[in-house]
Amino acid sequence: MNSKIDNLPNYRIAYVRQVGPYGSHNVKVMEKLKSWAKKKGLFTKDSIILSIPRDNPKVTTPDNCRYDACIVISSEYQVDGDVSEDNLPGGQYAIYRVRHTAEDIQNAWDTLFNDLLNKGYHIDSKPIFERYVGEENDVDYCDICVPIALKQS
Repeated sequence: MNSKIDNLPNYRIAYVRQVGPYGSHNVKVMEKLKSWAKKKGLFTKDSIILSIPRDNPKVTTPDNCRYDACIVISSEYQVDGDVSEDNLPGGQYAIYRVRHTAEDIQNAWDTLFNDLLNKGYHIDSKPIFERYVGEENDVDYCDICVPIALKQS
């Protein structure tokens, strides 16, 4: 699996949240975010779209899992009441470049944690997210971004 370590900046995000089981509902929430962003002129070939599963369904009951569909916005942009806003902290991340297919993304999620442990990293407490750059017709790959720190010896 193709991966690299990189320092990511802080991202200011506008987002729409879904609470419930992960799956087809996430797609609907992402479409709602994209529709809002298009109306506001924010969805372009240079847009950074983030998909943030906030909870581990092995620990949190499916009905309580939170999923955020996000777009990175400038510090000056004034968010309206149709979306929420937050700041996603930057720092050191392992970035896995994955073909944008359901099968490849699922395979990456299934193997990346063991890969990081084998390389001597542990997962930091910041959110893990999928990052997409561009409009949907141009997106062939996504980056799964995992916040990391080296294990203490």
